[in-house]
Parts: sequence; C-alpha cells; structure tokens
Amino acid sequence: MSVNLIFKIAAVGILVSVLSQVLKHSGREEQAFLTSLAGLLLVLFWIVPYIYDLFESIQRLFAL
Repeated sequence: MSVNLIFKIAAVGILVSVLSQVLKHSGREEQAFLTSLAGLLLVLFWIVPYIYDLFESIQRLFAL
C-alpha cells in the first residue's frame, strides 16, 4: 500500500466532511447523506483490491 493512497483517503474524508456540513446547515440533509455515501463508496473501491490481495496472501500462507 502506498502513501499516496492514504493521502487520497484523507483528502476524500476532509472534502466529504466539509461538503456534508455545508449541506446540513443549508437544510439539505438528503444530499449530505448521499455525499457521505458517495465518499464511502469511492474509498471502498480504492481499498477492495488491497483487501483481495491480503486474503490471497493468507490463503497461500495456509495452503503450505
């Protein structure tokens, strides 16, 4: 896992939290929720290949 991925996740988290707060204070709770959900899905799409590699490594380790 590279450091760039961690910085990307942190940037998405900051951006989503700011947008969510702005939308909540303007009375658009539904859009704030959808923004948070979109940020979560984006980060999950970035992390899923690393989780898959982890499970593959564990499977190879115990297949010895």
